[in-house]
Amino acid sequence: MEIDKLALISISDKKVLMTRSKGKPLFYLPGGKREMKETDFQALKREVSEELKVDLIDTSIKYMNTFKTQADGKPVGVLVKMTCYTANYIDEPIASSEIEEIQWMDMSHYEEIAEVDKMIFEYLKLKQLIR
Repeated sequence: MEIDKLALISISDKKVLMTRSKGKPLFYLPGGKREMKETDFQALKREVSEELKVDLIDTSIKYMNTFKTQADGKPVGVLVKMTCYTANYIDEPIASSEIEEIQWMDMSHYEEIAEVDKMIFEYLKLKQLIR
């Protein structure tokens, strides 16, 4: 089984914008699952708008990479596939009602992030995009 998710990678000052949902201990990249018949762009725009109250600029949305690993809190063998995009947005991100906290993070926060995001952070560090 595979959980198909989309995520926004927003980098500023060599840190990545991360979110923590209410009642959850770990931080995740903004994004989520697509709804029926949504394209990647539609789902990413909707999820980011719901979580961070910002609108992605269509022409700035660019595919970055896709990552797969064991899904947090799921039985062994349940994978999460995270298709990641970069994009610019209008306004400053603010936590919506479903988000407890947003934070700019780098490798010093490695133990506070979800497994798939650890893989993404390692990739970003290797590319020298974060510290």
